[in-house]
Amino acid sequence: MTGPRMPDPDVKTLAERARIVDDLRDIVPGEGVVDTTNEMRAFETDGLTAYRQLPLVVVLPETVEQVSRVLKYCHRYGVRVVPRGSGTSLSGGALPLQDAVLLVMSRFNRILEIDYDNRVAVVQPGVTNLGITNAVAGDGFYYAPDPSSQIACSIGGNVAENAGGVHCLKYGLTTNNVLGIEMVLINGDVIRVGGRHLDSAGYDILGLMTGSEGLLGVVTEVTVRILRKPETARAVLIGFPTSEQAGQCVADIIGAGIIPGGMEMMDRLAIKAAEDFVHAGYPLDVEALLIVELDGPAAEVEALIGEVERIAGSNGCVTSRVSESEEERQRFWAGRKAAFPAVGRISPDYYCMDGTIPRKALPQVLAGMRSLSEKYGLAVANVFHAGDGNLHPLILYDANKPGELQSAEDFGNDILRLCVEVGGVLTGEHGVGVEKRDLMPEMFNEEDLNQQIRVKCAFDEKHLLNPGKVFPELHRCAEMGRMHISRGQLPFPDIPRF
Repeated sequence: MTGPRMPDPDVKTLAERARIVDDLRDIVPGEGVVDTTNEMRAFETDGLTAYRQLPLVVVLPETVEQVSRVLKYCHRYGVRVVPRGSGTSLSGGALPLQDAVLLVMSRFNRILEIDYDNRVAVVQPGVTNLGITNAVAGDGFYYAPDPSSQIACSIGGNVAENAGGVHCLKYGLTTNNVLGIEMVLINGDVIRVGGRHLDSAGYDILGLMTGSEGLLGVVTEVTVRILRKPETARAVLIGFPTSEQAGQCVADIIGAGIIPGGMEMMDRLAIKAAEDFVHAGYPLDVEALLIVELDGPAAEVEALIGEVERIAGSNGCVTSRVSESEEERQRFWAGRKAAFPAVGRISPDYYCMDGTIPRKALPQVLAGMRSLSEKYGLAVANVFHAGDGNLHPLILYDANKPGELQSAEDFGNDILRLCVEVGGVLTGEHGVGVEKRDLMPEMFNEEDLNQQIRVKCAFDEKHLLNPGKVFPELHRCAEMGRMHISRGQLPFPDIPRF
């Protein structure tokens, strides 16, 4: 496998592959088990396509009972499991392992119930993000989190990574819009957490599961909040001669008490790529572009547009254009949501990063990225969820040129270190996966990481679920409970341990 070092494959599991495949076929009959090399190629990678590995076997269950039996079987025989949704993860979160069952949840693709009285939808994890909105749009509702991959990404994967989107500034991330889940633990137990109610007593297991990246359990049902579409929504395109001015405008808008439905920023390279691809009407003579959407009652939106334009003018904007129709508003957003594939047209390869910073640090981080771009000799196109400080730098490289992939990864690692240095975090919505795994010590000390691993041990004491992801080095659960590791040194290191 290319990419980062993963856990050594279990020799016993590899030797017993034929038996494991036959046993899994008894649990998931028909076409639910895929075990030939050519057929498994479709599952060898996720959205982080630089890394790939064939799994031990692919299993596509259709019922909760099948999921439960598969996990119970794997727990009994010590077989590792990698859960997978639509495979759009950009952090390698669904990267297979050579000795692991790849548990693909794409056949869980039904919307089970829409409850308008309680404003919730109950869906299976394989339903696409956009599929929820499409199902309720005719009645004037929608599902708020809207990642750029919403046409393909699954709601189960959104829960695993705590996905965001362009409208999460005002309406929140996945964790703010999920009310309940059904999940299967590694031992096969099926439990329910949360429900249609707003809040519940006891530990916040729902919050813990949202963003747990497949390390704690497998989600089989999700209850999400649906919202009434606002009376009016209009978007403003605002161009600036520098990215620093655009960044300051973002801070001033939020500082004025205005919370837009969405506020996105693109730099010159991303603007041109998106405009050439979508023809959204973006200005091409600016260094930075803000898309600011205001929604609510028509009179309020009109007043807020005027205030936003005033703030933009005080920050030196050189162009401003307000959408005059729903079609035009959608076109403004189409360019932003197509930024990733658009950049793919101007570079053989690109590396999509994800980090989050305090909004006030945006000018500093932009300047730092320019310096890093010169250091590594690689261009970078910047696309930001500017309102909440979630950055998505797209590092352009050519994998056919020796050393460029490594340079792109080193460039990305330095960007993430910069994010942490200014008070930010390693990820905003893509997750840690394998991409940021070895950078976790940049943000957490040893005790922090050990405490997180203790949570992992409480759910999965054998470390069978998605091993090799998130944590740079896993300690055995017995060690976590019985001994203290000081500065990475075990007490009595001369004693053999097994």
